[in-house]
Amino acid sequence: MTVLDSRTLLERHVAAFNDRDVLGLLGDLAEDAEWVTGKYSCRGHAELRELFEGAFDAVVPRLEVVRVVPAGDVVAAELVEHMLLDGHPMSAAIAGFYAVRDGRIAKVKIYREGSADIPGHDGE
Repeated sequence: MTVLDSRTLLERHVAAFNDRDVLGLLGDLAEDAEWVTGKYSCRGHAELRELFEGAFDAVVPRLEVVRVVPAGDVVAAELVEHMLLDGHPMSAAIAGFYAVRDGRIAKVKIYREGSADIPGHDGE
């Protein structure tokens, strides 16, 4: 995978996230993809589907890409997540690291400013 391909994959992934397109999100993720956010981690499409659907229902998130730094099969991204928490808008800076394998995202590690966990949600 080239650097450009990794960047394009991340941008497509963020667009699917913002469109709340769960099938599009899963299509960009390896079948055994691992996702780690704060205290929460999940693996595989069934758990990832549950993660995304829960987030879309609970906090109505939207990602804004600030900067993308591709390095072969790894992409680092600086993002801002905008969401509604108990009906109130909030934003948080995020750093995301995406490992790409065979043209799909295989592992993601998300760091949110202050904490990777959404306040008031235990991630489970």
